[in-house]
Amino acid sequence: MSSKRHFLGPLLESGSVNLTFQLERTGFTLAEHLELASDSKARTRGLLGRESLAEGSVLIIAPCNAVHTFFMRFTIDVVFADRGGKVVKVCRQLKPWRIGTGLGAFAALEFAAGTADRSGIVKGDRVKVVQK
Repeated sequence: MSSKRHFLGPLLESGSVNLTFQLERTGFTLAEHLELASDSKARTRGLLGRESLAEGSVLIIAPCNAVHTFFMRFTIDVVFADRGGKVVKVCRQLKPWRIGTGLGAFAALEFAAGTADRSGIVKGDRVKVVQK
């Protein structure tokens, strides 16, 4: 995945060290712990087998425009974003055994349930990776 063509460039260039994930409109920090799933194995595994996703964490699955929560044990919020970081869809409180899709999405951003409501993120917002 080339770092020059999408909003995840800073993550690819420096890893997840000293980076945060923010909502551009308000500066709200969506996550301080970033995990990238960019290869086939990591994208397939996703959050399967975990007991939870910690507050302040995000699993970034890219490229990805659909996720499922089959066999998961907890509810999550999923934000779908295009290559520029523009939010194309927000799935709040996606329970186990559900499917979420984002037409035109480049990445699926999985957060602890409630993150979308706390941040006020909506379709059309822009998300970005920022140096701490």
